[in-house]
Amino acid sequence: MQRQQRLSQFNETSAEAFSPFAPVSKANLQAAKPRDHKLCSSLENAIRRSGLQDGMTISFHHAFRGGDLTLNQVVDTLAVMGFKNLTLASSSLSECHGPLIEHIRHGVISAIYTSGLRGPLAEALSHGALPELPPVQIHSHGGRVNLIESGELSIDVAFLGVPACDIFGNANGHSGKARCGSLGYAQVDAQYARQVVLLTEQVLPYPHVASIAQDRVDLIVQVERVGDAEKIGADATRMTTNPRELLIARRAADVIVASGYFKQGFSLQTGTGGASLAVTRFLENSMRRQGITAGFALGGITASIVDLHEKGLIERLLDVQSFDRQAAESLARNPGHYEISANQYANLGSKGASVEQLDVVVLSALEIDTGFNVNVLTGSDGVLRGASGGHCDTAAAARLAIIVAPLVRGRIPTLVEQVTTCVTPGSSIDILVTDHGIAVNPSRPDLTKSLQLAGVHTVTIEWLYERARLLSGEPTPLAFTDRVVAVVRYRDGSVIDVVHQIEE
Repeated sequence: MQRQQRLSQFNETSAEAFSPFAPVSKANLQAAKPRDHKLCSSLENAIRRSGLQDGMTISFHHAFRGGDLTLNQVVDTLAVMGFKNLTLASSSLSECHGPLIEHIRHGVISAIYTSGLRGPLAEALSHGALPELPPVQIHSHGGRVNLIESGELSIDVAFLGVPACDIFGNANGHSGKARCGSLGYAQVDAQYARQVVLLTEQVLPYPHVASIAQDRVDLIVQVERVGDAEKIGADATRMTTNPRELLIARRAADVIVASGYFKQGFSLQTGTGGASLAVTRFLENSMRRQGITAGFALGGITASIVDLHEKGLIERLLDVQSFDRQAAESLARNPGHYEISANQYANLGSKGASVEQLDVVVLSALEIDTGFNVNVLTGSDGVLRGASGGHCDTAAAARLAIIVAPLVRGRIPTLVEQVTTCVTPGSSIDILVTDHGIAVNPSRPDLTKSLQLAGVHTVTIEWLYERARLLSGEPTPLAFTDRVVAVVRYRDGSVIDVVHQIEE
């Protein structure tokens, strides 16, 4: 009895000293040990338990790319449950997310933050078919983390699709049936969201190897499918057999070898696009011939990069997103294949972004202009059909940023006087490699000298521009309305451009 009185007196004193606004309460002596308290019987139950309300922000990751099934499942369910006025913050959106059109029209989704837009949703936005939606905020991969950290993009509930997890929420993307590989974008959402809901195909025994750890996860719901892993390797991430793209890739490899950055321990990233990915095929020969190995490869990891790693030509792989099944499987078996978060990958505000250690990046372009500004977001018709991705992040930080692109696509020039939409400023781009010639940014006379000494012929960007005009003629200017359908944010959060609605 005396012990209980002493404890009661101490609790009262502590409550007054440390929590003057809270009533004095007895200690919570738990009656039952929790075991499966995170598991939800259905997606609807998980949504209710998450505390989601109208007007909040929901987030998703895009590790499954065109094979994603999670986002549509969740938003369809939210629509049936009657939710309205939600902000959608997906790390990127693909062709498969066309069903969002109807959810926007019915007021379920009222704002969007994303790195990219493709397919029916992008078409609808570009042509003004969704006037009720304010301008979409387009950010880079590193810029997304910056917006989250700044508080502008505050995630209330993250819905993260994973192939498998255990009963406590330890999850990764390289085990289970639907292996998507790195969960580098999902890791940021798991860290910052107020509530984290995992959708999983399998619940495995505890403890499971974790990319997303149990102490980041609030709720788990098992569903039939979260994604189709076979659709991760879309056209933009497949090795090309196109002779023109292979020519450009060979020239880009020659540029890298002659640049002065091709030396023992150099680092490399190749972006999406046939020519960009094919550069590794031609670099392999030079690496073997000169006895050079790369210290690391960064970014979206592909089968070709894994192949060089397993041949001992690239020592380590830093993987923020696996671009095909081979890369996803490599993450599970190769100890030198590391998973990194989008924050570690490219966030300008990070305490250490890996892009800052990058020597060479090879990137594609939908358009590039005579000022070396690059457009990877809108097509020649002005329609949204691409993604900012890590383009401006890597170009700004790498010691050598190379753009690979055909001079003309069909009868449409890739090199123009002024890009339709600027995603990456020309000050970040060092070299343009095309099938008709190689142009060095005038701000890099050192590169011009290195290439000339190595016997790599270069031309001016103006010469290439005139060549493009000769081949394609003068393009008809695009007609736009005054309505802005998308705002392009640079990696520091500033607005670098806007996208206007196409005039019909």
